[in-house]
Amino acid sequence: MKLDRPVTGGPCWTELGTSDLEAAKRFYADLFGWRPETDPRQEAGGYTVAHLGDAAVAALSPLYQESQPVAWNVSFAVADADAAVAAVQAAGGTVVLGPMDVFDIGRFAVAFDPGGAAFQLWQARSFPGAGLFNAPGALGWVELMTRAPDRVTEFYTAVFAWTVNASEHYTQWGVDGADFGGMVTMDEKFPHEVPSHWLPYFAVENVEATADAALQAGGHLLMEPMSQSPTRRIAVVRDPQGAAFGVYTAGEEG
Repeated sequence: MKLDRPVTGGPCWTELGTSDLEAAKRFYADLFGWRPETDPRQEAGGYTVAHLGDAAVAALSPLYQESQPVAWNVSFAVADADAAVAAVQAAGGTVVLGPMDVFDIGRFAVAFDPGGAAFQLWQARSFPGAGLFNAPGALGWVELMTRAPDRVTEFYTAVFAWTVNASEHYTQWGVDGADFGGMVTMDEKFPHEVPSHWLPYFAVENVEATADAALQAGGHLLMEPMSQSPTRRIAVVRDPQGAAFGVYTAGEEG
């Protein structure tokens, strides 16, 4: 992505809800070199922040509700969570949680776009979001998988004022023209039971080596490593608990 820090309207954080927190901590620590730190407070519910060096890069948490799927989630930065929730509802989205305060670090809400993809809103206080983007092991791209491309394009541009860079093959989202993600239309190749969703991509030094390591650790490949350009390689992985994420060649942003 062409963003190197959290900005209003852009992705600022990604977090995994998983059925086996300890196994997930081991898997991603081995895969990306993350150092996980679990919040010891009982009210934090096992929320774990992963670090690269001193930078917070992602989070992992247990499933807090029976209906919550094992999945990666993407948060977008907003200046005012309450106003953003109102904008989501006015544009045809559905708010399912919040807005609510998270200790003294921020204000948070969970919503679904009109195509059924979940996303999160984050109003920062003491915690702005990820301290590192685009470096190996850090978030570098977010991709919306949807069956309603026209409707969700209208929705997200209304809610976040995203810029849209659309070609015949791919649509990219941006903040003031700085692209941070894209959109894929889910066609008949996608199983009917797979819902619309946001997919985070993490930068890696070597896509093949990362894919092989994920397989050796019990993961699965949803998309084999492939080239998007002479230097950019991507793959999509499902972790041992079932959460999907992408990897791409670090240094090939935007």
